[in-house]
Amino acid sequence: MVNRLLRDDENIPLTNPTIAPYFQDVYDHVLGAAETVDSTRDHVASILESNLNEQGNELNVITRKLAAWAAIIAVPTAITGWYGQNVPYPGFEQPWGFVTSSLLILVLGGLLYLGLRRKGWL
Repeated sequence: MVNRLLRDDENIPLTNPTIAPYFQDVYDHVLGAAETVDSTRDHVASILESNLNEQGNELNVITRKLAAWAAIIAVPTAITGWYGQNVPYPGFEQPWGFVTSSLLILVLGGLLYLGLRRKGWL
């Protein structure tokens, strides 16, 4: 609006030439305020984008930990599923069959836990 007052279109002055410098000063202040608003808007947008990136990274860490625990839980599930069959297997109706399955669960689960912990997933 101030810019329109300062322009001299079709030789029709909209303001008195003596107060034109004051309008020019107001126009300069308006431009400065507009630049400040634009700069602030860019800063807010970059802060929001950084926040979203941080949330995404945090979600990735949580997902990785859940996947690691699911893998550890899958080991006993697979072993007890094998030894829970109704068909003969090594150690069927023998005390050492139970001991073997328990040791397999502990050893494989422990190795998987240590391996995932070493890689930083847990």
